[in-house]
Amino acid sequence: MGEYKHNLDTKGRIIVPSKFRELLDEQFVITRGLDRCLFAYTVDEWSRIEDKLKTLPLTKKDARKFTRLFFSGATSVEIDKQGRINIPQNLREYAGLSKDCTVIGVSSRIEIWDSAAWEDFYTESEDNFEDIAEDLIDFDL
Repeated sequence: MGEYKHNLDTKGRIIVPSKFRELLDEQFVITRGLDRCLFAYTVDEWSRIEDKLKTLPLTKKDARKFTRLFFSGATSVEIDKQGRINIPQNLREYAGLSKDCTVIGVSSRIEIWDSAAWEDFYTESEDNFEDIAEDLIDFDL
C-alpha cells in the first residue's frame, strides 16, 4: 500500500521505497503493466502468475498477444546497497518514465509510473470513483 515519489537517475535507476524493499526481498520481477506503467512482483507471486498464465489457451489470439508482451518485458532485478533498482531501457520507454516517478503499492504488486501519467490517471479515475465502485459490485467488494 502507499504512494511514493522518487526520481529516476540518468542511469535508469530508481529507489525502491523502504516499505516495499522489506516485502520484495533483494530480487524481484518487473514487467510491462497495464495502463502504461510497470508491474513489480515478488518471485513467489511471479511464479503464481506464471502458472495461471500457462493455462491460457494457445488457440486464443489475445491470450498469445498478452503473454508475449507480458513475458517478453519481464526481467529480474536486484536491489543494490543504496536501495535502487535499474530499470531496463525498453521498460522505461514502455512506461514513458522520465525523471519524476511515482511508486505505488497495489495489493500483491507494486506499480511504477511516470508521475505525470499517474496524476492524469488518478485525476480521471478519482472523478469516476463511485461509478467504478458500483461496476465492481458483482465481485462482492
